[in-house]
Amino acid sequence: MNDYSVFNELTTACPHMKMYSNEEMKDRTFIKVGGKADYYVQPSTLDEAAEVVKFAHAKAIPLTVLGFGSNVIIRDSGIRGIVLNMNLLNAIEVLDQEIMAECGASFIDVSRTARDYSLSGLEFACGIPGSVGGALMMNAGAYGGEVSFVLKQATILTRTGEMKVLDDTQFQFGYRSSVFEREGYIVLKAVFKLEKGELADIQGKMDHFTFLREDKQPLEYPSCGSVFKRPPNMFAGKLIADSGLQGLRIGGAEVSTKHAGFIVNIDNATSTDYLALIEHVKKTVKEKFDVELETEVKIIGDPATDRSSGQPT
Repeated sequence: MNDYSVFNELTTACPHMKMYSNEEMKDRTFIKVGGKADYYVQPSTLDEAAEVVKFAHAKAIPLTVLGFGSNVIIRDSGIRGIVLNMNLLNAIEVLDQEIMAECGASFIDVSRTARDYSLSGLEFACGIPGSVGGALMMNAGAYGGEVSFVLKQATILTRTGEMKVLDDTQFQFGYRSSVFEREGYIVLKAVFKLEKGELADIQGKMDHFTFLREDKQPLEYPSCGSVFKRPPNMFAGKLIADSGLQGLRIGGAEVSTKHAGFIVNIDNATSTDYLALIEHVKKTVKEKFDVELETEVKIIGDPATDRSSGQPT
């Protein structure tokens, strides 16, 4: 795209907003792969975010919303249009037994804030390395907890830039799904309803969950977290391990030898290495167990010029 009139018009509409063109996206994700974005913008106020959404809608420019980039794979050919990054909208406020957090706040930081005020209910989030907005989109969860258990209210933008406030009768949560994802809503802020607890008990749970995460997950390599959703009454990692796929590589991407549910970047992988390995894993598990694995990671960007650097080894 790279139409400088778009850049100039955005600058006029939001003169104080950070904006970049031809932004390298592999530096903006946990997995360290992906091409360039035509435009990358970082609003510092909710009004600026709304202006960007309205602008993109009015001009029919593709709009991709990105938080921390912890559970996404961006294609090698990059992202056309505008990437709206919400990380500067990161305020956290405690209101009695509730916590208000803006979409760009770290979900881990929200969990720690709850602990600091002896509020229980977000211990499960102590190791989920994403933003609040991303957590709501996918109903993030771990160790028996999930967003749906604690979310009271959410402020969102529609894709036309209209602001709405939703309550807990409207979230339509499912396993790693929500109304936010299905309707393409853009989360601006969330209110979590928690319970008073004992600090020692809360810290104890968080310490236990942290130990489990460090013991089981390949944190020493870049990854996008759990690649696949859990099939009913099964574990994706076990199916992959039982298929003999641990250690399998395509290019620089490898099925982790520590946890088969993770695919790690061990040697300058491309996104197409990842996507090829994901498809190979899905095909193999289907052949061996007649189970269709569904990806949990979000794949975004233009597929036009993807390239793989190898075959399964």
